[in-house]
Amino acid sequence: MSAPPSTSPAQSENPPPENEGLTVDSGLTPAGPTPSQSRFQVDLVAEAAGVTTGQDKTPDSDASPQASGDSAAPATDVAPNCSGEVAAGGEEAKGRFRVVNFVDPSGASSPDAAPSDGIQNGDTVMSEGSLHSSTGGQQHYHYDTHTNTYYLRTFGHNTIDAVPKIDFYRQTAAPLGEKLIRPTLSELHDELDKEPFEDGFANGEELTPAEEAANKEASESKGVVKFGWIKGVLVRCMLNIWGVMLFIRMTWIVGQAGIVYACVIVAMATVVTTITGVSTSAIATNGFVRGGGAYYLISRSLGPEFGGSIGLIFAFANAVAVAMYVVGFAETVVELLKNGDMLMIDEINDVRIIGTITVIILLGISVAGMEWEAKAQIFLLVVLITAIFNYFIGSFIPVQSKEVYGFFGYDVGIMMENMGPDFRGETFFSVFSIFFPAATGILAGANISGDLADPQMAIPRGTLLAILITGIVYMGVAVSTGACIVRDATLAVTNATVNCTDAACKFGYDFSSCKPPPGELSSCSYGLHNDFQVMSVVSGFGPLISAGIFSATLSSALASLVSAPKVFQALCKDNIYPGIGVFGKGYGKNNEPLRGYFLTFGIALGFILIAELNTIAPIISNFFLASYALINFSVFHASLANSPGWRPSFKYYNMWVSLAGAMLCCVVMFVINWWAALLTNVIVLSLYIYVSYKKPDVNWGSSTQALTYHQALTHSLQLCGVADHIKTYRPQCLVMIGAPNSRPALLNLVHAFTKNVGLMVCGHVRITSRKPNFKELNNDIVRYQRWLLNNNSKAFYTPVVAEDLRQGTQYLLQATGLGRLRPNTLVLGFKNNWKTGDMKDVETYVNLIHDAFDFQYGAVILRLREGLDISHIQGQDDASGMKDVVVSIDMSKDSGADSSKPSSKATSAQNSPAGQKDDDDDGKAPTQPLLKKGRHPTMPLNTTDQKLLEASQQFQKKQGKGTVDVWWLFDDGGLTLLIPYLLTNKKKWKDCKIRVFIGGKINRIDHDRRAMATLLSKFRIDFSDITVLGDINIKPKSDNIAAFARLIEPYRLKEDDMEQEAADKLKAEEPWRITDDEIEMFKAKSNRQIRLNELLKEHSSTANLIVMSMPLARKGAVSSALYMAWLDTLSKDLPPILLVRGNHQSVLTFYS
Repeated sequence: MSAPPSTSPAQSENPPPENEGLTVDSGLTPAGPTPSQSRFQVDLVAEAAGVTTGQDKTPDSDASPQASGDSAAPATDVAPNCSGEVAAGGEEAKGRFRVVNFVDPSGASSPDAAPSDGIQNGDTVMSEGSLHSSTGGQQHYHYDTHTNTYYLRTFGHNTIDAVPKIDFYRQTAAPLGEKLIRPTLSELHDELDKEPFEDGFANGEELTPAEEAANKEASESKGVVKFGWIKGVLVRCMLNIWGVMLFIRMTWIVGQAGIVYACVIVAMATVVTTITGVSTSAIATNGFVRGGGAYYLISRSLGPEFGGSIGLIFAFANAVAVAMYVVGFAETVVELLKNGDMLMIDEINDVRIIGTITVIILLGISVAGMEWEAKAQIFLLVVLITAIFNYFIGSFIPVQSKEVYGFFGYDVGIMMENMGPDFRGETFFSVFSIFFPAATGILAGANISGDLADPQMAIPRGTLLAILITGIVYMGVAVSTGACIVRDATLAVTNATVNCTDAACKFGYDFSSCKPPPGELSSCSYGLHNDFQVMSVVSGFGPLISAGIFSATLSSALASLVSAPKVFQALCKDNIYPGIGVFGKGYGKNNEPLRGYFLTFGIALGFILIAELNTIAPIISNFFLASYALINFSVFHASLANSPGWRPSFKYYNMWVSLAGAMLCCVVMFVINWWAALLTNVIVLSLYIYVSYKKPDVNWGSSTQALTYHQALTHSLQLCGVADHIKTYRPQCLVMIGAPNSRPALLNLVHAFTKNVGLMVCGHVRITSRKPNFKELNNDIVRYQRWLLNNNSKAFYTPVVAEDLRQGTQYLLQATGLGRLRPNTLVLGFKNNWKTGDMKDVETYVNLIHDAFDFQYGAVILRLREGLDISHIQGQDDASGMKDVVVSIDMSKDSGADSSKPSSKATSAQNSPAGQKDDDDDGKAPTQPLLKKGRHPTMPLNTTDQKLLEASQQFQKKQGKGTVDVWWLFDDGGLTLLIPYLLTNKKKWKDCKIRVFIGGKINRIDHDRRAMATLLSKFRIDFSDITVLGDINIKPKSDNIAAFARLIEPYRLKEDDMEQEAADKLKAEEPWRITDDEIEMFKAKSNRQIRLNELLKEHSSTANLIVMSMPLARKGAVSSALYMAWLDTLSKDLPPILLVRGNHQSVLTFYS
């Protein structure tokens, strides 16, 4: 490595940490290593006593472009801070190491560099200061695993193996600490001359661009305001739960329902919110919680479909809730103005004016920053608590002047009279529906999860304690008001008479003059039933109750005004819905969603100007309840999935209680308002369907994923315990396709009859005689499987590495599949180049068919006149433009590792493409041309390639009216008939009719036709026509016989022209040779193939597809060349033809 230049004075004044082990030099940042360089970069510092002092200089090794792990550099760096001693060589120097991050090209040093902590007894450790970057940006740590591994010390030994550390498990740079990358398995395990992995994140830890951007913004901010559990959660939840209901509706609820039922109503609401709070606590403690509140919790638990639908309506509900609370405040103010005869215009317009002014002030507080908003919340809480204490103090101070309003102080008689219900125009559930919205607001703390210092601790503690305190206060108010205030009172005082039996009678008052008959409304003006402001009468100082009402409404409005933009910002950053990303941008040190604030302000202002929210209020309550229901369901779902990743540190939850909570929320939705509940469900379902259709490219490790895996595993095991049955048979195909995009016609045709019916596995044999590149193989699995998914191909990609095609295919035939989900049919493309290619490859190809039958597989061969393989055409396109490649793949490496060797480039039976195209960018590749002309400059296609390209796409489009001709000549168990039946059931093939051709005798044509028609009707397979071929055994035309003879001539052994020993030797060396005895023995079978081709041209030359029984060749009796000649002769110059041979076990039955 080059000698490091001297550091600047600023650097020497603030030296970086010199721990024994892994420390961070965050002062300088070069451009970083090239892809060919190691991820690890080591500064060697020799061990010597007293080597670190405040004035020592550190080698600025990363100022040199060669410092990033150049394996060619000698490992003998000079350490200027080692008392003048020089490490002369690798064997002599016993050094420590420190990891150097990429630094700023400007060379500016960090003022925050931590002082040295000294030597740590040879152990690999990291100082606390090194866990946090001085720049706040993302750090990359690089060790040189080639030249300097001798100096890497763990437990005092020379190894780069890392000890467990939290920083290895972080997703990316964050304020809590830096993301470190542990040494990869490759770097620890591979040979030293091999290049290490250029790994990203493993096991689904990779982040979406939105999350990376959010983390970058978070990490770059300094002085971020973070709240603890009291200020951030407890205060907000209490303010949101204590709404105006506490002061102006609680007394009415007690008057209607009585003390007992009022307490039951409060308890029921508290049970629902407590279960939801427990579920929220469980989710919040199952890993680090980012900003987004309810949306984040639900989306990361149940996936983007549920999260996206709830996130949108939850944010909207909070925005409209701002208007509801502000209108509640404005109505109270207008009521005071009305009593003082101070109205500005009229009641409705005064509400609009005051509401507008109020929401503008609240917006100003919110935009000023979270710290100001938090201070405002504290002030409002103090006012609210003062108002509550003011009421309770006043309830113990009976004043005679208040008795005419129905307040007599605590009295057993009043309490007993108010113990039972006295419903007047209401029912228990209608009263419950009026109260329940007062219990909501438990997510006020969770909604600002991104602004909490420790969400995992703050959310459970603050939420549950807020529910407990507010529940006690609600019950206390219910009991208190019921024990000291009568239900009906009037200022028109009547002295108690002998007939007076009410509780007020013993105090000398008779309010029976205005008391209504049971169930009817009262004409009294005061008392629990009639006066919503009776708590002001009871309180020690009436105006404080008004202040409490103002505090309750404004605090709830302020909390909702903050919650809506925060939730919406998280939703925007995840790119679930198009066109809303502009509102995800954050500003300032707290990443404030200013655009979201103004959007929320606009929505709230619009509803304030309407000023009539009685209709919208039930819908908003139902939106909140839908969120609660899904949070509860998330816990049940995650527990049911039994995923190892579900490990909440909050243990006091139960999956069945959470399920009961979800059901309770749904019931309460309908109790509050049935049509609002239906509307909510319709909206959630519509958004769910939309997000499911869009399929956002996110992977959050949701419980939906976990449960899908759990169910797949369970059902796969259950299938293994059930024997096969003919009625449940389905073709499960192993398609030897190579790379999935190299033979689209084969892929599309097989997919047409296996989609949603049977298993399809794309087999790919990578042929290499060298050491296999398993890294590239693993990359291909991810890459091609994603290609299949993006092209809506329901198939699996399974590659194997083998020395030849036959060996690899045998591996696949034996090992592909899981339990009963195993292939039973081998599908091949016809080997068009068999006459010009190496005959050893022909021998291999024919042996694949023999192997399939040996393994009791069926066999299917597809032949197109133009060929199947288009990989050489794709090679003209730019393979580097593929957007969904997970890791960078150098396709030029190990070019011998694909299976193009055994056959030609154009139409081989097994071949990998030259590169991967980017035709899956939008997931609609099946309807797009495989070549994107105009995107990259390409060579013009010749006529042959143009026809090949067009033919390869013929099964992608809808087939017009035509026929699928089934030549069912030999009974193979019914597979030859089942495949065309499945094909014509698909949308693209439904206009094609099945025509059946069978062999027969001229004198029995009608009988054979009726017999076949009967069989097909019993199989319940529709057909348009049955043709009996009575002339199937007629001798073919002499020209065609001569053409067949010319075809096999080059492959004949001609043993009569040589010595027997020489003939045997040649046959042993070239087993594909055709002997004279073989030609004579199978002359009739050869003529049959020639004759069948003549009949096919006569009857099926216009068919969309021909499905025909494949001729069999007995092993050891028919040579490969003769068998290929049969297949070639049978299928040449025809429309697409599918040669099918089942394993001769029935796949069709007419029994029920």
